[in-house]
Amino acid sequence: MSRTIMQRICFATALGAVMAAQGWAAPADVARGRAIAEARCARCHAIGRDDAAKHPEAPNFRDLHRRWPVEMMQEALAEGIMTGHPDMPEARFEADEIDAFLAYLDSLAAPQAPVSR
Repeated sequence: MSRTIMQRICFATALGAVMAAQGWAAPADVARGRAIAEARCARCHAIGRDDAAKHPEAPNFRDLHRRWPVEMMQEALAEGIMTGHPDMPEARFEADEIDAFLAYLDSLAAPQAPVSR
């Protein structure tokens, strides 16, 4: 294997490690997480940057990162969230769903790029 190829492999590996450490997710993970939120949570929660919650006691997903680090939700999502607003159903996620869902929640905390016109 040539030195250039090895350097590129090392760079890609290091970049992936930095992205993971910084909480950056692939766009596909974020899109899948949003789809999960739409399917399982949107009937009560505001899941986007500017929508309104349909249930008065359901927290907006865009604000969750202000209450606690969203990665701390990982265990609760795996075991089944049984609290929240009073009529919230138990929410249990599979491991790959948790990763995508948390990537989506992290994306809501990230600043938006300015829109160019």
